[in-house]
Amino acid sequence: MTERATTASGPVSSPDTPALRRLQDLPGPRPWPLVGNALQFDRPHVHQDMEALARAHGPCFLVSFMDMPVLVVADHALTHQIMRARPHDFSRSRRLEREMRDLRLKPGLFNAEGETWHRQRRMVMAGFTPQRVRAYFPAMLRVLQRLQTRWQRAATEGAPIDLQADLMRYTVDTITGLAFGQEVNTLEAEGDVIQRHLDVIFPTLFNRVLGVVPYWRLFKLPSDHAVDRSVAEVHRAIADFMARARERLRQDPARRENPPNLLEVFLVAAEQEGSGVGDDDVTGNVLTMLLAGEDTTANTLAWMIWLLHKHPQVLARARDEVRAAAPNGLADFTPELMDSLDYLGACAHETMRLKPVGPFMPVEALRDMVIGDVAVPAGTLIWNVLRHESVSEQHVPQAAAFQPERWLAEHNPAKNLSIPFGSGPRICPGRYLALLEIKMAMALLLSAFDIVDVRTDDGGEARETMAFTMGPSPLTLVLRTASPVSDTLRASSA
Repeated sequence: MTERATTASGPVSSPDTPALRRLQDLPGPRPWPLVGNALQFDRPHVHQDMEALARAHGPCFLVSFMDMPVLVVADHALTHQIMRARPHDFSRSRRLEREMRDLRLKPGLFNAEGETWHRQRRMVMAGFTPQRVRAYFPAMLRVLQRLQTRWQRAATEGAPIDLQADLMRYTVDTITGLAFGQEVNTLEAEGDVIQRHLDVIFPTLFNRVLGVVPYWRLFKLPSDHAVDRSVAEVHRAIADFMARARERLRQDPARRENPPNLLEVFLVAAEQEGSGVGDDDVTGNVLTMLLAGEDTTANTLAWMIWLLHKHPQVLARARDEVRAAAPNGLADFTPELMDSLDYLGACAHETMRLKPVGPFMPVEALRDMVIGDVAVPAGTLIWNVLRHESVSEQHVPQAAAFQPERWLAEHNPAKNLSIPFGSGPRICPGRYLALLEIKMAMALLLSAFDIVDVRTDDGGEARETMAFTMGPSPLTLVLRTASPVSDTLRASSA
């Protein structure tokens, strides 16, 4: 990274760069005394509140949380430049760092900065290469088989499926197997320690980051003691996994040449001379994978199933692609077959454009700089609204429509606007794994089952809710066993 990073309109570097506006010159909602705009946001829908303000006030505006000014950026060119300037010019917010530290969540790649980030990035990327993920494919198939058995039982009994809960089990089983090298079977054994405690930790972290009064530093409610116990249990589980992994490496030194799971990749990398990586770094990154790998993929799948059900023609095309490529269902699944499912992949990308699980990205300026035409002092929080332009008619034709085919077109304006995995040096290292998980689960669903219904508790539209990631309100899935492919083809011909 050079000394002078740039935005779309000029340097993001010197405080002497002429700027047209200061933070206080920007438009924005009128703050209330003492609390600023903090109480004007509905926490579970804060992303929608920010998007509405962007439509009202333009691509750069000012809000305040208590006495802290926040620059909100809803311009994709500026956001790309900000992301490319990380981690040297921008970091995660100090508030997030403080709350993770108070919860005793060890730092991983998600919230590491500076040289720590560089060391950990090399270690994590070594474990997430497509080659390593493909090597894990047989284990992913075993998890998928358990999901099929679970859903087959529900289909046979005509029983409704708690969609998000089952998808969380699927993603937890997949990521823990990949991360730890041993199976954690939540699909068949209800309420495993990992999933149970992650479901407590994740929402608490989100609520504390956006909390107005940090009461938990003065006294703790029963819910705060519960989350402390959950963090301790997860750390104990990870320590046990690490001990077992070290024992496997000791008993079979050949594993060091090609570690079969991410935890062993991390441990071997940490042992290298000059790595600068210790047990806390390994623990932090395993925990980061659990936190990030559960909610993000599961919520994307839930949104995708909802959208496909709401668009029968799209569903039919995706189903036909899968059944033509894999007439024998799970028995035909290979990494190469998953890669070949172009329309299914387009459905995933279109889902992430309309319903990104990370619809915003807060960062903090590490020095005085200029963003666009705004002078930004060091320490300013910049709230990047990631979805605003990717669903705007000004930038994407028929932006509100669910049209996966746009991702198969030679020219797709949404491609540079939709960044569900981020961009720049800190782009998500697990994006290949996430897309493979999504394709595998959807290919299973479309090959083995017919979707009878996907519904909300009240029978209305699925509502967006933020709890560190953005997911739909609770969904119920009803399935029936699919007709044999030959029968389907005969019906289509008729």
